[in-house]
Order: sequence, then structure tokens, then C-alpha cells
Amino acid sequence: MTRDEICSKFIESVPYQLYPFQEEALLAWFESEGGILICAPTGMGKTLIAEAAIFEALHTRQTLYYTTPLIALTEQKFREFQNLVERWGFSRGDVGFITGNRRENPDALIRVVVAEILLNHLLASGTVAAPLFPSDTACVVMDEFHSFNDLERGVVWELTLTMLPPAVRVMLLSATVGNPYDFADWLKNKHGRRVQVVTSVERRVPLEYHWVDDKLMTEQLVQMVAGDGEECRAPALVFAFNRDECWELAEKLKGLPLVTKQQKQELDALLAERKADFAEGIGPKLAQMLQRGIGVHHAGVLPRHKEIVEDLFGRKLVPYVCCTETLAAGINLPARSIVLTTLLKGKHGEMKLIPPSAAHQMFGRAGRPQFDTKGHVYAVAHEDDVKINKWRKKYEQIPAGSKDPGIMRMRKDLERKRPTRRSTEQYWSEGQFKDLIKAGPARLYSRGMIPYSVLIFLLTRTGTLHEVRDFMSKRFAGQEYLDKFAKQLEFMLDNLQALGYLKRSEDGDHVTLDETIHRLLNYRSVDPLFGDYLAAQLAQSNFDEKVLALEAVLQVPPAILRSVRIPEDLPKGPLQEQVLEPLLIQMGVTLAKTHGPGDEEEEPSPRRWIDPWEKEEEEHPPSFPEMLKIAFEAKLAAPEPAFVQAKWIAGDAFRHECEFFKCVKALNLMKQEGLILRHLLRLVILAGEFYVRTTDPEYQRLGELATKTCQRVDEKYTNRFLAEAQAMQAAIRV
Repeated sequence: MTRDEICSKFIESVPYQLYPFQEEALLAWFESEGGILICAPTGMGKTLIAEAAIFEALHTRQTLYYTTPLIALTEQKFREFQNLVERWGFSRGDVGFITGNRRENPDALIRVVVAEILLNHLLASGTVAAPLFPSDTACVVMDEFHSFNDLERGVVWELTLTMLPPAVRVMLLSATVGNPYDFADWLKNKHGRRVQVVTSVERRVPLEYHWVDDKLMTEQLVQMVAGDGEECRAPALVFAFNRDECWELAEKLKGLPLVTKQQKQELDALLAERKADFAEGIGPKLAQMLQRGIGVHHAGVLPRHKEIVEDLFGRKLVPYVCCTETLAAGINLPARSIVLTTLLKGKHGEMKLIPPSAAHQMFGRAGRPQFDTKGHVYAVAHEDDVKINKWRKKYEQIPAGSKDPGIMRMRKDLERKRPTRRSTEQYWSEGQFKDLIKAGPARLYSRGMIPYSVLIFLLTRTGTLHEVRDFMSKRFAGQEYLDKFAKQLEFMLDNLQALGYLKRSEDGDHVTLDETIHRLLNYRSVDPLFGDYLAAQLAQSNFDEKVLALEAVLQVPPAILRSVRIPEDLPKGPLQEQVLEPLLIQMGVTLAKTHGPGDEEEEPSPRRWIDPWEKEEEEHPPSFPEMLKIAFEAKLAAPEPAFVQAKWIAGDAFRHECEFFKCVKALNLMKQEGLILRHLLRLVILAGEFYVRTTDPEYQRLGELATKTCQRVDEKYTNRFLAEAQAMQAAIRV
């Protein structure tokens, strides 16, 4: 069959009328030689175009890769495509699934994979005839291609595009981006790949934007649920920009009339069935809010609680979910409306307008194709401005020239009560809201530096630097960023040489790799150079020092740090006392405070935690993790600061006999339970990486204790999280 015939046959198989956008994209796919870049809002039917590529691959019997950024999405697409090809009369065995540890029909014609898998298949031996990458591969579909913008993983999509053989056609499915034609020009000019761009800014459900400056937030939300049919603007996502504000807003709302009697009865019945899930921690408070029609959804909420909130919201029983902007960039939770409680984000007194890309992600959550004819976006003014506007409206209703004593007295009373803006607050405006609307979506560009793993893969393949430098010079970024990437590459090479992982030749191009360099590929949760250094140093440590060191390289928000100081009574370990302190003294580092005449002596506190929000940082001796950082950075030939954040979370949990809720209650972090759980799960993964490197049973013990703590919260989620993490670890290894 010719491509035209395949196209016609596919269109005949579609059981509904195509959108004009879909027709344009289908014709572009079957006409283009290099492929297409499709940019359109969610819900416009981009998946149908991918199905056309699968349909073509099945008829031509040529291999097709379909990549996604997420393991869960990969599995979902695998099942969908199996059902689809069976409906077309092909075998379910024609569709395969690979995510790392898990694989079904891995040699199938249609291979649904996590993005890293395809890159590994290309990197495996450096040739397109490699067994992992079939020579008959005709097409690669990259779903969620806007992941190219991801700071950490975006290079996976970028490197894959540059390594694909020229004959392989690509289909790049993306949300709306700001510079699709620039991106297509870059692909053509720098990598010789021509793709046709198909864009649509049309939404199946158009948006209406509303600036609200005459109602307080609570008044606005009550009004939004008051109407019937189209007049009711719920369900709605209410976005705040920090987790504490989500809880504060939910507290203000829980006494308001937000749900009907019938909704209340259904909520009571459903929550009674899940009573055990709300028994501990913040659970009882969240259950109380849900009974009144308010959900809370952010990183600090436990996964099982988030799932319940999502379910009740989807059933239209909970009209409002107070959430942070991370929800807009993650799960699919469509609503009729979204409400912005502010347009500013940042530290108090230093807040700035939210980025347009973040704003448009939130806007995009409004409007459900199956329920709504319009989506609504509300931005509510600062409460001070609302009060001022309300006062002005009331004041202007009083006759200005009246001599009536009662009216004059009323006027004077109002003048005395005139509200004003506060000097301690920052405010936003309708003009800024309009600017965000006009600004458009985020632009694609190369954001992150290539990781050590990719650098090692490339060096292993060729033993030369010119290929790496060539790749760096062709990245999709302005010259300023290209220069930064080139400089960072030299830093990485200098440090690899300084630590003995490679030797650079005098010609500046060739390198000789030491066999120890492959150890660095084991580390995914920590900078590999720092991780390998820690693994060697911690051979001389006790268990508590291992806990301190591993926790320190995992970042948590400042709001948590304030509650997880390293205990003053924690004894020094052998690595600190016998190795690090003598070394740092030799380096001239002050390990204890000096006291002036008349100063009261204090016990030395080498583990004092420093609040990053303090305006004036006093001198303090380095904590144990900071000592490791100082010693490591002294070995580097070029500046690459290691990340450490001294804290004691897992150690505290272990002291509470792995009782998670006792730990978070003692630390006063019940509203951050989800973040504590995730931190402990990441610690399990990191401990596993160190165990693989060292076979030290203390890392195994650390991982087992942290796993036990997490399983007492949510065994099912813990096991799933760790299994997916293990699968991703396998996916990134060649």
C-alpha cells in the first residue's frame, strides 16, 4: 500500500468527525519526509495522529518507538494501543512495553517505552545497526515532547533527536509552546532534520478571564457555587503558591455553605468507608474539610489522601480543591474554573509576578470538554484592594453636596474607616493579569547541562572530546548559554581528571578513561562525583554518620528544615572526630566559635542548623555534612559546588521506632507529611545506590528501616514507588 492509501484507510477507520486541526496534522504526517512537530492544547486529539503513525507501521511492518516521560503513562499507552491494534485486526503481540525492569513483548513492532529506554538503545553501541535499535525502525513518536524543557531530563529528548538516524521519521507531540518554528529551524540547521510544524491555539473549550476586585476570596467562592447549570462555576481549582496558604484558605472556607444536603450525605458515606485512611496525622483535619466540600492537594499531602481528594473532586462532590501550581504541571484534574489567589510568588517582601508559562499551565486546567462549553479563569485582587474598592463604592453612593446632618455624619464615619494599603504588603493588578494572558506559553530551549552519565557514555564510545563539544555547540540555546555549557563541560572534565577518573591528552581531544569511571553511573540521586567521594569516606563512619551524610544530599523545602535540626546531643562519630576535624583544622577551617573577653562560654555546637531565611547569618562551625562538602570541594580542580542540607529526619523516625506519625507529630510537620514520606523513599533509593557501590550492610539496614517507616504509612504506595524507581534506574543504564 502507498502512504496515500494507508492515510485514506486510516481516516475511514476513525468513527467520528475529525477536527480541522487533526485533518491538517494527518495530511502533514503522510506527506512529510522527516516528520512533524504538533503543538496544541490538551484535549485537541493529538493522540489520534500518533495512532495514524502506528497504523502505518503495522501495515508496512516496520518498527515504531512510542516514548513517554512517565512509567505510569507508558503502561497506560501500552494497554490502550494493544486494544487499538486488536480492533484494527492485528495481534496484541504487535505492541510491546519496556520501562527498565519490566518488559512485555520487547521485540514487538510497536515499542512503547520510557524516554530513557530509547536513548539507551541508541547509545548502546554507537551504531544504528545495534541489536537494541532495529535497523528497520521507521518512526519515533515522542509524547509530551515539551519535556524537552525539563531542567534535569530534557537532555534525554535532545540527545535522542540528535542521535536518531536521518531516515527515521519523528512525530513530536507537545502542548502549546511559544517558539515551534524556531525549534524546527534549529533541527534543520544544526542537525539536518526537517520537520513540518502543525500548531493550534484553539481549545475545544474556550476560556473566559475574570478580574475580581469587589469580592473577598471567601465571598467569590460562595458565589461561584450558588448558581445552577452554567451559572455554577464549580468544580474549581483554587491555586495558592505555598503549602501553608492552601491550609489557611481551606480553614477559612470550611464554615461556608459550599455543598448541598445531598452532596453532604454522599461525602459522609464515602468518607466513612475510608475512615481508616484519615485516622492519623493530618487525616482527621482533612476529612473534616472534605465533609464541607474543600480538598487540599500539594506535595505535603500524603498520596492516599491526594487520591481521595481527586476522586471526590472528579465526582463533583467537592467543589473546591486548594492546591499549589505543581498540580497544574502534573496530574490531569480538569475543572470548570480555576481561581488564582494571587499573581505573585516568592519570599515575603521580595515576591515577583509568576512566570507566564506557569500561569498558562494553570489556565489550561479550566474547561472540561465532556461537561463545559466554557472554562473560567478568575484572578482575585489582594484583600486590601477589595476592601478599598468596596469602601469607595459605598462612599460614592453618599450624595457629595448634601447638608443633611445624618448623611454628613455617615460620610465622616466612612472617611474615618477608610481602608488603605499596607507598607508591609505587595500587591498585584488587573494589568499584570492581562499581561500574563497575553504573554503566551513557555518557549522550548535547552535548559540543563548534560549529566555526567551522558558525558561518560559519549567518552566511552569515542574516547574523544570533539563529538561532545560538537553536541554542546549545537544545543538549542543562545550564545550566552552555549558559552556557559562549554565552560561547565571543561569544569566537568577537569574534575574527572583531578579525581583520577580520566586523563586528558596533550592534543586536548583524546582522553583515557580509568575503569573506576563506570562507578559514577551508579549514582542517580546525588552528584556522582560527590556520591563516589562520600562512599569512600563513609567506610570510616558509624551508622548515624551515614544517615546524616545521605540525608544531607537530598533537598527538602526551607519550611521543613526549620523543624529538623541535627540534635545537639548526637555524639560525634569516628569519621568526624578522627578524620574530618583534623583535616579541616589543617586546612584552616574554624571548628568552634571564638569568645571575646566577658563572653559567656557555650558548649561547641558543630551541628547547628542555619535557617536560610535568617537575614544576618552569624558565623557558625560546619556541621558534619558541611565538613564532608568542604573536604570534597578542596579536591576539585574547578568550581562545582556540592549540595548539602544538614538535617535529621530519618534519624528521628528511627528513634521513634519507625513510627511515621509519631515522628511527624514530634517535629510538628503533620501538614508536610507527603514531603517527609517522599524524602524517606528517596533515602531508600539513595541507600541502595551506596549499597551497590560498597556492599556495606549498614546501607542495607538504613534502607530497610526507611522502607519500614514508609510502609507503616502506605504500604501499597511505598512498594509501587520503589518498584517504579528501580525500573527507572534500570532504564537509564546501558
